Amino acid sequence: MDKEERKIINQGQEDEMEIYGYNLCRWKLAIVSLGVVCTGGFLLLLLYWMPEWRVKATCVRASVKDCEVVLLRTTDEFRMWFCAKIRLLSLKTHPFSSPKSMANVVSNGHAVLLTENLAEENRREINKYSQTQSEQIRYFTHHSVKYFWNDTLHNFDFLKGLDEGVSCTSIYEKHSAGLTKGMHAYRKLLYGVNEISVKVPSVFKLLIKEVLNPFYVFQLFSVVLWCTDEYYYYALAIVIMSVVSILSSLYSIKKQYIMLHDMVAAHSTVRVSVCRVNEESEEIFSTDLVPGDVMVIPLNGTVMPCDAVLINGTCIVNESMLTGESVPVTKTNLPNPSVDIKGMEDELYSPEIHKRHTLFCGTTVIQTRFYAGELVKAIVVRTGFSTSKGQLVRSILYPKPTDFKLYRDAYLFLLCLVAVAAIGFIYTIINSILNEVEVGVIIIESLDIITITVPPALPAAMTAGIVYAQRRLKKVGIFCISPQRINICGQLNLVCFDKTGTLTEDGLDLWGIQRVENARFLLPEENVCNEMLVKSQFVACMATCHSLTKIEGVLSGDPLDLKMFEAIGWILEEATEEETALHNRIMPTVVRPPKQLLPESTPAGNQEMELFELPAIYEIGIVRQFPFSSALQRMSVVSRVLGDKKMDAYMKGAPEVIASLCKPETVPVDFEKVLEDYTKQGFRVIALAHKKLESKLTWHKVQNISRDAIENNMDFMGLIIMQNKLKQETPAVLEDLHKANIRTVMVTGDNMLTAVSVARDCGMILPQDKVIVAEALPPKDGKVAKINWHYADSLTQCSSSLAIDSEAIPIKLAHNSLEDLQVTRYHFAMNGKSFSVILEHFQDLVPKLMLHGTVFARMAPDQKTQLIEALQNVDYFVGMCGDGANDCGALKRAHGGISLSELEASVASPFTSKTPSISCVPNLIREGRAALMTSFCVFKFMALYSIIQYFSVTLLYSVLSNLGDFQFLFIDLAIILVVVFTMSLNPAWKELVAQRPPSGLISGALLFSVLSQIIICIAFQSLGFFWVKQQPWYEVWHPHSDACNTTGSLYGNASHLYNETEDDPHNIQNYENTTVFFISSFQYLIVAIAFSKGKPFRQPCYKNYLFVVSVITLYAFILFIMLHPVASIDQVLQIVCVPYQWRVTVLIIVLVNALVSVTVEESVDHWGKCCLSWVLDCRKKIPKAKYMYLAQELLVDPEWPPKPQTTTEAKVLVKENGPCQIITIT
Repeated sequence: MDKEERKIINQGQEDEMEIYGYNLCRWKLAIVSLGVVCTGGFLLLLLYWMPEWRVKATCVRASVKDCEVVLLRTTDEFRMWFCAKIRLLSLKTHPFSSPKSMANVVSNGHAVLLTENLAEENRREINKYSQTQSEQIRYFTHHSVKYFWNDTLHNFDFLKGLDEGVSCTSIYEKHSAGLTKGMHAYRKLLYGVNEISVKVPSVFKLLIKEVLNPFYVFQLFSVVLWCTDEYYYYALAIVIMSVVSILSSLYSIKKQYIMLHDMVAAHSTVRVSVCRVNEESEEIFSTDLVPGDVMVIPLNGTVMPCDAVLINGTCIVNESMLTGESVPVTKTNLPNPSVDIKGMEDELYSPEIHKRHTLFCGTTVIQTRFYAGELVKAIVVRTGFSTSKGQLVRSILYPKPTDFKLYRDAYLFLLCLVAVAAIGFIYTIINSILNEVEVGVIIIESLDIITITVPPALPAAMTAGIVYAQRRLKKVGIFCISPQRINICGQLNLVCFDKTGTLTEDGLDLWGIQRVENARFLLPEENVCNEMLVKSQFVACMATCHSLTKIEGVLSGDPLDLKMFEAIGWILEEATEEETALHNRIMPTVVRPPKQLLPESTPAGNQEMELFELPAIYEIGIVRQFPFSSALQRMSVVSRVLGDKKMDAYMKGAPEVIASLCKPETVPVDFEKVLEDYTKQGFRVIALAHKKLESKLTWHKVQNISRDAIENNMDFMGLIIMQNKLKQETPAVLEDLHKANIRTVMVTGDNMLTAVSVARDCGMILPQDKVIVAEALPPKDGKVAKINWHYADSLTQCSSSLAIDSEAIPIKLAHNSLEDLQVTRYHFAMNGKSFSVILEHFQDLVPKLMLHGTVFARMAPDQKTQLIEALQNVDYFVGMCGDGANDCGALKRAHGGISLSELEASVASPFTSKTPSISCVPNLIREGRAALMTSFCVFKFMALYSIIQYFSVTLLYSVLSNLGDFQFLFIDLAIILVVVFTMSLNPAWKELVAQRPPSGLISGALLFSVLSQIIICIAFQSLGFFWVKQQPWYEVWHPHSDACNTTGSLYGNASHLYNETEDDPHNIQNYENTTVFFISSFQYLIVAIAFSKGKPFRQPCYKNYLFVVSVITLYAFILFIMLHPVASIDQVLQIVCVPYQWRVTVLIIVLVNALVSVTVEESVDHWGKCCLSWVLDCRKKIPKAKYMYLAQELLVDPEWPPKPQTTTEAKVLVKENGPCQIITIT
């Protein structure tokens, strides 16, 4: 086999990886061991940081089939490397009852794993691999998933459960009987324990991982070097800072692990009953479940320990763990194609498509219903990390890295500093050798120049701004578990919002009803609960047309149904378990009005007594229910008033749909206008309809009648008007975001119409904007996938929209921002199903839809994550604000995820808001922008500090001098640390502005700013250094030098005495040193002031009182020791006496330096932008961000946006990975 082979695992999936095989090589290992010893362990560190180098340095390439180690590389833009060891699973010790089950294990230690153990398939496998069966299977584990060698694929593949490649028919025919004990033991061996285990690493492990960070290793090197150079004080300061930083980091990481562990472990092990092949049941722990086990769901409910498909009975499930909606969902058994529907035998089971029949791991089964004494059974389809909950936990444990330009640029910048350090390193060695300096001194001084150029305090300085921002966020109730994300939040230009509980209050309120009589609307009525209406068809429809159920005596179900039912004040009674078992499925749910609503209606009932066979108690039984379908946008029921001969059909749903299914003569003429009036005000409108069924339709016939036979030719009854109240602060917050050029997108699990209505209400979609609904249909019956485009009611007729038009659009266009040029015109809306189809079949349309997609409804948790990724793929910096655990993946994947709940979501989310309102979003972005600007300021300042000190030392090395220990200490501790930690304290600017901070350090203006300051500082330092040598009093300094002519003075005597007694082996004391020390000390402060920018992202620096006080104090102190020498201070700082006029000259140099520096920095800010925009206009530069480039293209695309009532079809792919051709049919 080809040794250079490269295979792909998880092809076409999100976690697609290249896989390479390697075998351990002893001679390579010996060489590496020698290298580790020679480099004092540094090589080991390097190999620890780089898994790719580690494997390549110690192993040789081998075929993937027979390798000992695999090297994995992700195929996404991050191209990350991982390595894993191949392990062998021994089957020797496990006797199995059936030899057939061993057919999955084939020769040479390679296994082929089938989803279905069918006898013929097993025999086929045995024929294919006719050699003797091996007793070992090869596998490796990566990110909590086991990959086994599959001989049919000639590749590793992860073990699938019954969720792929299994037909609905075979679920009933081949899996419903359960497993034998031997088969169960065999599968247990392969699938392992059914648990989602989150191991909390020990403090020691976390500490080692944290300490081996490259920055801390460099700090350790610096500290050791300084200690050999007897520079203890600063070394101690750095050690203290590092220890504090490491401890705080350890605390937050450990806390995160514990939170996640507690969330997962809360209900990980329960006892469950499983059915075995011979009809007997067995009690086992849930950790022993394997795919194929038939699990009995207990009567009183349970927390699901796995994903399972219902094959018997009905369950009511709370799926808030997955969907965030706390509405109980009714799950029914999977339709059995061989019994229920003809011609569907080949349909494959899929947990996504059949989610109405699938019980997901982590969700709570509240109660079960069964018929005729049968048990409620479900077949286990996925276990452990393969389950829906397992995948959610994996996305939290192993998130994709968030790529942020600032950090990439920071490393580039450091590399530049390292290059500068290398030049200084070489210069120092050459200069020292030429001047015959001792070897020990040469080594220390040349290494010292590296620690000067790459400041070890940089990480501490960079995190200071973030720590302060974190503290300010805490004050406004936003907690952060991933501080590095604060900077990234400063770049956000698009925020996705969940709807329910985030933009709106939880649930809906009934505003009123508007009935229809004789095809005319009556006046709106607020109170539905009155005697006049109690026996009306309208109220009967409200009482019966819903999917409510009683759970432990409490009504529960869809909030809309609940509000509707509560409004009429009726009572719902369900059949008991005994009655259900007796009547076998047809015992109806009964609804009746409370007695107080019926006093006057009793005589009426008595008059019609002869019509009734039963006493006149007004009750309605719900005979058959056609559940709400989001595709049909309606639901209906068949009911019967107690004693009536004929049954009634009631229907409710989207008004347009209901009206189209009613007799035209029963629909009012002004229906559309009335409906538009309500939708324009942001109400959620539901229409009701009714018809009497023929008397020949018996109870049994109704159970088998098709939906279409009921839902037609109905009488229109009127409208129910519901109000989904926006949270008070929502419109104002969204307006602030729009003014700041930040796009807003709604992503919700709710209905599309409601979502669009709420988007209009809150200002996400302006009144004059068009909404284009993209309805994508998957390929079916040989037809290709297609998208139907239709325009939702844009309400352009209303005159009031013109007033908004003239104000809103100029605001958008005033910023001359490409991304918003067209956004005000149209928005796309789609549901989760359409989104999935578009992602799969219309890859080239995805970026265009991302540019204008505003409403994404009925989105499943994984689809929310895919949406975030799709937006990031067109270079948006995406924020996500949600409140449910269903947002976990999206909150983690977004650049800045803010959870409004303190439950599961907060574990995944980098930010958690104490107050459940979206006002935290602008606060976070403001703080993010301030922290980002602070990072830029600090980075620029630290770069300048390095270069200024590097140049000072290089100049002094040329005269075999250096800065003294206490001079270094004064600069590093008193100036640099004080300035860095106070310049980061500027609070955020009061409001969000349209301008955005730069995303990276490598931008024209920023680089020009740094380079210009470097040149200025070097020029003035050189001026002082060379000018002092030109002075008439200058001489090469020696202990008896007396440039001040003050031999008789007190100061001179002290100085003279000191000079004679103190030996100066390092030649610190000289005129050059003193001059350079004074000039450079001022330069640090000048640069700090020049770089401390305020508006528009931070408060001005004069409001940062600590910084102002620190800078003034330092200026005063340096001026004082320069103009008024104090012998004791001069002695400590090793400063020599220079004539007073030279001190004044140095002051003038410093003042001119300050003036030039501040002027240049201000002009870079002002003129830099002008020059930049002029250069860009001249060059017609293509925007860097893909979405901006795309916006330019779409401006001139006549085919975009799609015309209403058109269809876009996907052409069949001509070649693999070829482009998708699209045709539009009008």
